[in-house]
Amino acid sequence: MHPAPAMDEADVLFDAPRRELVCRLTRLTGSLEGSMATAVPGLYLHRITCPGGPHHALQLPIFGVIAQGSKRLLVGDQVYDYDPLHYMVSSVDLPVSGKVAVGSPTEPYLGLRLDLDVEAIGALMRDVDPPPSVQNEAPRGLYVNRLGDTLLDGVLRLLRLLEVPEDIPVLAPMVKREIFYRLLMNGQGAVLRQLVQKDSHTQRIARAIRLLREHYVRPLRVEDLARQAHMSASSFHHHFKAVTAMSPLQFQKQLRLQEARRLMFTSDVDVAVVAHQVGYESPSQFSREYSRLFGSAPLRDKRRWMRDGMAGQQVRH
Repeated sequence: MHPAPAMDEADVLFDAPRRELVCRLTRLTGSLEGSMATAVPGLYLHRITCPGGPHHALQLPIFGVIAQGSKRLLVGDQVYDYDPLHYMVSSVDLPVSGKVAVGSPTEPYLGLRLDLDVEAIGALMRDVDPPPSVQNEAPRGLYVNRLGDTLLDGVLRLLRLLEVPEDIPVLAPMVKREIFYRLLMNGQGAVLRQLVQKDSHTQRIARAIRLLREHYVRPLRVEDLARQAHMSASSFHHHFKAVTAMSPLQFQKQLRLQEARRLMFTSDVDVAVVAHQVGYESPSQFSREYSRLFGSAPLRDKRRWMRDGMAGQQVRH
């Protein structure tokens, strides 16, 4: 587990910027429940008053900041907690389970995410002299780190641009470049540096993840993925688990089950048909693994989702 450290004296210096972050997100999100895109490409804002149960999703490469509330992420067997004192970076696509916590009904969860631009980070790497990396293996593809004043300042300047839309085309790319620079140069910047470093272990695993996403329905052959990544099967398995906190088979299983859940929630397709569509030959095995991941059997899960959705519509209207 990766707990967030307690506040120390230095945190007091950041009270004013953090208050500004809360105020700006409160004003920008209004009565929103959920997430919204902004005029800054790749920047999304979040406001949640009724978190509900764990949310399962494929976490794309992002930089995330919380202004109010907290969040717990489960990646494989790893647990990550972060709050307004910390930020989160995901450098590769990862199946995750996340649960948001709010302080009270009058203090909603407030946060933002910025998509990581791999091309921009790669170009930046050519212009800077990053600290040397001492890691011999691929680092974990997700981490939580301390939110310092310089990084928070960049986040605030990006949000301020939303109030001056005509400045966004010119200034937003510059501010985003600065944020990426801060992420590259900090203590865990090696995670991003490996992602854009040609033929690094992380880059090879990222390619394998893309192949898994594209062909998750097919039977998994680790040897084929290892060959594509130019690794031995044992080395590939080791580095894949180092990055994702799960084996290739566990990763594929989560991709299949998350897609099955999406299909069930958005259509009237029979459970057995959904199971077959995502690559399961045995409906009973599908139901067992679905229940293990989501906490209830497929049909019961769908009924609960429909009931909660109807209740939410009644509250909103």
